[in-house]
Amino acid sequence: MARAVGIDFGTTNSAIAVADDGDPQLVRFPTRDGETSSFRSILFCEREPGARQLETAAGPRAIERYLEAAEDGRLFQSLKSFLASRLFSQTVVLGSVYRLEALIALILRDLREAAEAQFGPLGDRIVVGRPVHFANAEDEADEELALTRLRAAYHNAGFPEVVFEYEPVAAAYFYELRLDHDELILIADFGGGTSDFSLLRVGPSLRRGGARRDALLGTGGVAVAGDCFDGKIVRHVVAPRLGMGGHYQSLFGRVLRVPDWIYTHLQRWNHLSFLKSPRTMQMLYDLRREATEPECFDALIHIVQADRGFHLYRSVQAAKLELSAATRGHFSFVDDPVEITRDVERADFDCWIADELGSLESCLDELLGRAGVAEDAVDRVFMTGGSSFVPAVRGLFTRRFGEDRIRSGSELTSVATGLALRATELGLAG
Repeated sequence: MARAVGIDFGTTNSAIAVADDGDPQLVRFPTRDGETSSFRSILFCEREPGARQLETAAGPRAIERYLEAAEDGRLFQSLKSFLASRLFSQTVVLGSVYRLEALIALILRDLREAAEAQFGPLGDRIVVGRPVHFANAEDEADEELALTRLRAAYHNAGFPEVVFEYEPVAAAYFYELRLDHDELILIADFGGGTSDFSLLRVGPSLRRGGARRDALLGTGGVAVAGDCFDGKIVRHVVAPRLGMGGHYQSLFGRVLRVPDWIYTHLQRWNHLSFLKSPRTMQMLYDLRREATEPECFDALIHIVQADRGFHLYRSVQAAKLELSAATRGHFSFVDDPVEITRDVERADFDCWIADELGSLESCLDELLGRAGVAEDAVDRVFMTGGSSFVPAVRGLFTRRFGEDRIRSGSELTSVATGLALRATELGLAG
């Protein structure tokens, strides 16, 4: 049976929705803790002793294999954030060269296999999400590069025909699903790598009248989202315990400050592997020998050399989750010989992300200005995506629009559902 399919490949999480004749259904992915509709955008590569081919796993299986692996492996996360970057075209994975598109395709193939195990063949024609502006894109040429790479990844995963739709527009289709009247809405979609906004009209009259062409009033986006917020916790809680702000003695006897760029990489989970190059590791050993606090470099070297980035960021995300529910959270990362524990006040976290909140607000102002829409003309604000749970983010929109106009729900799957609805509207049943 031909099906309308929507795939939301996200920086942190992905999801698939499939529509036959009724409402879209989300694909469920098996894990050891039960089924989930959210698929972590993670890839793990390993090579068994004596084997010529790499073995790969994505999503929940990737995490399980990574935690079980007795031999060295390679874990990839946030690959979507590199799509617009010309600095990352390929990498060597356990002796084999992989292009970025090929790595992403391995994740998409696992997504497809899980979906087809539940629903049967998906077909060739699908609607897929894209951010308004890709992370690290500096101009239109970078945006086109990202789209070309993403299209190639889907093609390699067995989807020869893809239609791109803005992720916040897809979220609007989800929001509209149960709507019995017309509204002018602002969609705020907070992902792992980008935050995207769309201002559009939705409702029954637009569905019936086919007036979609003029419904979208404007879009905007900025490379500020969950990864940035995680990085702030790393910088203020973790990095000082790993040598940031410390000093070392140079060959000429001068006391110098430890280079800050080391901790810039540490702030991005997907950049941590860059510190593991032989040249950088030798530099870390040299700094350790001359540092005023060598034990800090012992901890840093352990985290990098033992690939403990995933474990570190689980602790970061756990603390961030606590801060979304309470005014104080606790950060704890214990991995012998490293032990970093500290209480974190929400007020401090809000201060750490103040510049990022300012970027979100500026993007919002620009969108409303370009569209010529006043704040009080917006009927509803639909907030979706993981970082919509961050109180300071929600507070920004509550302050601007009022609590009574804020709506949320299905934060990790609304875009996929909306993409399937868009595929149905376009008649794209594979």
